[in-house]
Amino acid sequence: MAAQLLKNLTFSIDQPFGIKLDDYFSRSYELFTGKSIDTFVFQEGVTPLSTQYEVVMWTITYFIVIFGGRQIMKSQDAFKLKPLFILHNFLLTIASGALLALFIENLVPILARHGLLYAICDNGAWTQRLELLYYLNYLVKYWELVDTVFLVLKKKPLEFLHYFHHSMTMILCFVQLGGHTSVSWVPITLNLTVHVLMYYYYMRSAAGVRIWWKQYLTTLQIVQFILDLGFIYFCSYTYFAFTYFPTLPNAGKCAGTEGAALFGCGLLSSYLLLFINFYRLTYNAKAKAAKEQQQQQQQYRGTNMTSKAVKSSSGSRGSKKPKSKHI
Repeated sequence: MAAQLLKNLTFSIDQPFGIKLDDYFSRSYELFTGKSIDTFVFQEGVTPLSTQYEVVMWTITYFIVIFGGRQIMKSQDAFKLKPLFILHNFLLTIASGALLALFIENLVPILARHGLLYAICDNGAWTQRLELLYYLNYLVKYWELVDTVFLVLKKKPLEFLHYFHHSMTMILCFVQLGGHTSVSWVPITLNLTVHVLMYYYYMRSAAGVRIWWKQYLTTLQIVQFILDLGFIYFCSYTYFAFTYFPTLPNAGKCAGTEGAALFGCGLLSSYLLLFINFYRLTYNAKAKAAKEQQQQQQQYRGTNMTSKAVKSSSGSRGSKKPKSKHI
């Protein structure tokens, strides 16, 4: 059976997974919306959640819900939401993986035929299919806000990094959609890769499985932001150099608005600093505490052994009989 399935796979630049995922994607989209997938265009005021007003209102609602909910939960017992939490993370793992696969299928032909610079800077790299995927990824960011609701209902601590990252990433995706920033696929695909692992980790740990690679997941997030910034700083630099300082070395104009570029640079830079600080406080502090505890235990064992040796020596001297004196 498996051999037959492999035989039916046809790998190519347009089908990096051996099958055309876009065919299944198109059918699902038409079944869900009743429209052809080729008709999708992100239009402000027409597409759902496409206006600044909607984004601002959702962000305000998010903060009211989580901080208001935290106040209400102070007098309530924590909710037991294990099955629902596992399902939530399972579905987000699947959704992130599916989006990542669709991005790869659309990006491989662009990269193979036109190269990396074209893929991150040219207007032609902003295709109709990628725009739809950017939009779907943007919608998933609203779904991910539920992560924080679970923390509130379970009476877990609300870290600044958590709610800042969730809310601002939603805004970032909206800004990049409006800015038509061709390099958007770089941070999005890296983020989806991390999220596949992250939501899988949450799902498994909620089920009681001990996951040993949690620290490496945080390290991967930091590496993600370093790579993001490398690409985004390059695109922003070459855009501004080409536009305003053409005497400076540059790779030409890059697609996207100036506001989207500056906002992306600033926000992702803040993410990198915040995650490095989180890593330092969480894992370096734990390592230091463990080392100090080990030293204390060694010191205690050394003191205890010395004490026993002294007692043993004292007892031996005390048990000796006095020598008799002969006249």
